[in-house]
Amino acid sequence: MVGSGYMRLAYKSLLLPGIIAISMVFTGIWAVAMPLIAEFQFTREIDDRLLAPTGVAWVAIEKVIAGILQAMVAGLVVIPLAWLVLRPGVEISIKAPLVFALVMLLVSIFAACGGLALGCSINQQHIGLMFGMVITPVIFFGCAYYPWSALGTFPILQKVVLVNPLVYASEGLRATLVPQFPHLSITAVLTALTFFDAILLVAGLRQFEKKSVS
Repeated sequence: MVGSGYMRLAYKSLLLPGIIAISMVFTGIWAVAMPLIAEFQFTREIDDRLLAPTGVAWVAIEKVIAGILQAMVAGLVVIPLAWLVLRPGVEISIKAPLVFALVMLLVSIFAACGGLALGCSINQQHIGLMFGMVITPVIFFGCAYYPWSALGTFPILQKVVLVNPLVYASEGLRATLVPQFPHLSITAVLTALTFFDAILLVAGLRQFEKKSVS
């Protein structure tokens, strides 16, 4: 779009945090949800894991940790790839490395916990529904391709999208990577991501335990 003249050169930098957020969320959800959906089918492959001498919840937490690591790697890989593919024009500056690391961790936890909740709630025959009715709207209204402030001319929509965790993932990465662009307060981002992480983890663990004994 930049090369064709539809967007300014600065759009590359504006877009990069959103691409990182999408890569992390998609990878984390896929890494946790898809194996769970398969393991809970009629073959009940999950039963082998449940025989381990530990609590049922720890089996789910192990899957969440694996998803967190994969999401984190997926996000970090995008940065050097963007430098190779999108240059010249990408200008990022990590002025607060610890805050950046914290945002990356919270986004990874959100992705993995979201995968746990979805994987324990959706059957194999409804995988297409999961992507069409859940993941696609989350990405489209997640402020990945545009900043949240750009919705200022649509005040109702601007408020409604705040229930979407991807908004805080995109805006948090935008605040820590390209602070020269408008973004949500980093305090609001960290608070919201922590809230969504806790909600999704609790919901996922409950669904996992319920489905394990069913």
